[in-house]
Amino acid sequence: MEKKNVVSIEDRIPQLKEARKKKANRRLLFYLSIFFFLISMIVYFQSPLSHIKNIEVIGNEIVPEQDIISLSGLQSGSNIWLINQQAVTESITDHPMISSIEVERKLPQTVKLKVKEKNVIGFVKSNLEFHPVLENGMIVTTSNLQNKGNGPLLNNFSDEQYLQRMATELSKVPVDIFNLISEISWEPTEKNKYKILLYMNDGFIVDATIRNFSSKMKSYPSIVSQLNPNEKGIVHMGVGTYFEKID
Repeated sequence: MEKKNVVSIEDRIPQLKEARKKKANRRLLFYLSIFFFLISMIVYFQSPLSHIKNIEVIGNEIVPEQDIISLSGLQSGSNIWLINQQAVTESITDHPMISSIEVERKLPQTVKLKVKEKNVIGFVKSNLEFHPVLENGMIVTTSNLQNKGNGPLLNNFSDEQYLQRMATELSKVPVDIFNLISEISWEPTEKNKYKILLYMNDGFIVDATIRNFSSKMKSYPSIVSQLNPNEKGIVHMGVGTYFEKID
């Protein structure tokens, strides 16, 4: 008959004690780690390391950086983890020029505000100040705006209805042609309330109408390509298209 090895309880007690000791040590280490982690977090939240030191604004071209920071309500020295992102977003997008905003924590101590401004199709001048005109025809008269856009200067648009129509048409003009327009002047007549004159960056003047302006201007590059660049004049793009030389 095969003899079996039998281990007595007395022989196993040291092994059981050692296993229990290791388990207790691991448990103690786990609780100590949690304790020191919590202490570290409390110290961190109470220390200047968790405070906002820098506020970065990117994406703005018209609205000054300081205006956006003021609207956000963010201040250096406040806790970076206590930012109410929804409140900051709502405050900044209340500005008529701001379309959207993203609030991003950039650890350790920087908050980044990514701004998207509304589409500016031009500017109007008033009291030596330039006010942006949005694609819906709204004139933004908020103070401290900077004339950094590429939009044309819109002159003599004393009637809001025609300014809105002009803004809508400009928003549909291809970018390469839009950038050629320096100024647009509303020059209504009894027969044509929609008459406008465009002063182009290439030196030509365009006699046109607000009606279907965006579609008609698409042919402008091909028209001027057939003209002598040294002969300046008026490109008529109303009922018919022709060139009138100016001596």
